[in-house]
Amino acid sequence: MTDAICPCRVTDADKRAYADCCKPYLEDGKSPPTAEALMRSRYTAFTRADIDYLEETLAPGTRDDFDRKAITHWSKQSQWLGLEVLSTEAGGESDDSGFVEFVASFTIEGQRYDHRERSLFKKVDGRWYFQEEANRKNEPIVKGKQPGRNDPCPCGSGKKYKKCCGAAA
Repeated sequence: MTDAICPCRVTDADKRAYADCCKPYLEDGKSPPTAEALMRSRYTAFTRADIDYLEETLAPGTRDDFDRKAITHWSKQSQWLGLEVLSTEAGGESDDSGFVEFVASFTIEGQRYDHRERSLFKKVDGRWYFQEEANRKNEPIVKGKQPGRNDPCPCGSGKKYKKCCGAAA
């Protein structure tokens, strides 16, 4: 896969190879230098069912609700279609926090989903972590068939839908 286009770049004009994009974070133990790089690597981790990486990149203190079994099932059952970064706010190498707004597209059981989210990332001891979904939009987060109450939340938080994005619906 190292020569293949990175899953986080499928819909971008910048079609970087996996080896030059997310591989250093997922396989070589490097820390993503920006909030966007972490968000992209987390999307790629979903496409590869790298559940350890998804858990490790959750901010300390936010891992209590991480449902490994549900996330593994969701990650492996989905066909990942692409990631579109809509905007970034701060989150650079010299920042301590930042926001990334994106749309992650996937299909599961033949149904397409376009998950839109604005995520908050925080840097702790020089390393970026996913903190939480921030400033949820009034429009639906997931277009298409909604997940069931006990399904894993499509936002990737590791929580059940009813305790995450479904709680605000």
